[in-house]
Amino acid sequence: MPELPEVETVRRSLDARLVGARVRAVEVRRPDVCTPPPGVRLTTRTLLAGATIARLHRHGKQLAIISRQGPALAVHLGMTGQLLLVRSTAALPRPDHLHVLWRLDTAGGPLTLVFRDPRRFGGVWAFRSFDDLVRTRWAALGPDGVGLAAPYLRRRLAGTRRSLKAALLDQGIVAGVGNIYADEALFRARLSPSRDAGSLGVAECARLAAAVRAALALGIRRRGASLRDFVDADLRRGTSQDGFRVYGRGGLPCPSCGEPLRSGQLAQRTTVWCPVCQH
Repeated sequence: MPELPEVETVRRSLDARLVGARVRAVEVRRPDVCTPPPGVRLTTRTLLAGATIARLHRHGKQLAIISRQGPALAVHLGMTGQLLLVRSTAALPRPDHLHVLWRLDTAGGPLTLVFRDPRRFGGVWAFRSFDDLVRTRWAALGPDGVGLAAPYLRRRLAGTRRSLKAALLDQGIVAGVGNIYADEALFRARLSPSRDAGSLGVAECARLAAAVRAALALGIRRRGASLRDFVDADLRRGTSQDGFRVYGRGGLPCPSCGEPLRSGQLAQRTTVWCPVCQH
């Protein structure tokens, strides 16, 4: 957490105001959350000071900020990271754990983009170009979950003895799915999270790929899930948590059959499923 829908929600909340903005200055309060390109010393220039933002791009749970001049940043929100866009940091309800601040000149006036991360599992990585970012930072990631294709999924799952839940959480298989949307997708696909991933047939792989796409798309439409720390760039909460079918509902009735949902540890994550509907 945040997963793909949450990061996409952040991207959309930033896009209109960041694209075309000039980075007037960068303030680094915690250098240890920033990683410069190999062989390059960390400076505000490596973090886009003086550059103009050309576009934002997301892959899985990671966001890229790409400048017109070429250099790009990758931002991973980790567990508690936030990207906030404010006129003044004094307006933030919690003005603590502010690690990097980009002072921007935008069409709508001066703004500050803030990277905040209380637990510091996230970070900011600088690259000489977006191509460098893709070749290195994103090279090991699977395809983005919103476009997951059934033939690809079948090839990747063939022969594996891992559970379906573990396979969906593997970012090298599909980028963007975490604990929340794995549970929701497996319920949609009527597949047990403990089943061997390599045992799926062609039709079941097609069902699972469609379920992953649908669960993520619904999460995006509902602007992500605000269970704890997640907000978009304007501090607005998402509403996905109001419509979960299984995630976090262990012991409650299954929305399809009424049987109590089970909960247990699988792939080192709390997992919820219906023992009747999922097999």
